[in-house]
Amino acid sequence: MSGFIQQLLNGLSVGSIYALIALGYTMVYGVLRLINFAHGDVYMVGAMTGIIVSGQATRFEFIKSLPPSVQPLMLFLIILMSSMLICALLGYLIERFAYRPLRKAPKITLLITAIGVSLLIQYGGQSRLVFGPNPRVFPDIIPSYNLIPSISFSNIDALILGLSLVFMGVLFWIVQKTKLGRAMRAVSENPTVASLMGINVNKVISFTFILGSVLAACAGILVGLKNHQADPLMGMQAGIKAFAAAVLGGIGSIPGAVIGGLIIGISEALVKSIDSAYADAISFIILVIILLVKPSGIMGKHQIEKV
Repeated sequence: MSGFIQQLLNGLSVGSIYALIALGYTMVYGVLRLINFAHGDVYMVGAMTGIIVSGQATRFEFIKSLPPSVQPLMLFLIILMSSMLICALLGYLIERFAYRPLRKAPKITLLITAIGVSLLIQYGGQSRLVFGPNPRVFPDIIPSYNLIPSISFSNIDALILGLSLVFMGVLFWIVQKTKLGRAMRAVSENPTVASLMGINVNKVISFTFILGSVLAACAGILVGLKNHQADPLMGMQAGIKAFAAAVLGGIGSIPGAVIGGLIIGISEALVKSIDSAYADAISFIILVIILLVKPSGIMGKHQIEKV
């Protein structure tokens, strides 16, 4: 029983990371009907930015002047906010210069562009002028210790779960309760009608990219804390799994992205306890099954397109 609980907690921790990344995919698809394949690489930039900022932030005199018990928290907040800022800027630039000029182009053009942007970030990040080709060690910002006897569940795992829930809650509040959130829902329903009602569609789409990129940055920092390393290609596999989670939950559905991420994470952890060789494949096996049974995803809706 303890082994099952262990894998369940591991799955929830990993699944919450997938959910954060999947939310970016599903929000962009909801307002633009575009699969932003570069989103996984924004997550990578978030993790790598955290490594660079941590090396500089430890030299700040005001951090050294703080009590030792407060220093890790302050350092974590500086790294997290810096990573979010860089990724928000990157998300805006991707939308403004890569996707906006092609918004009226055929969908296949946007799809190829998304793949090209992804490859540009991946291999551009391997340049020695950017991050370098080799994996880099993520600093041990917050000392890790176990919280539950007889089960490996550390304070880092608790932080990942807690912070993920907080950011998901903030996202739900923004989408459901704020003026920009209502504008996002309006653009998702019909961008032409939303524009006629006075909504700045470009502003809403840019905000959606920024919001998704901020969530990806948070996921990158949390993964760095847990795994203690990052590399320029880490966004490829995580991005594909998060995309599978978004499709599993119902692409375009925010609650669906969260549910899909948790299902993928828990399934992966349970399979890994049996045979780690099949852990990465389970995401796509589940995806194929759900597409055969319910192509719109768990919480997706069937849409009739006029031709």
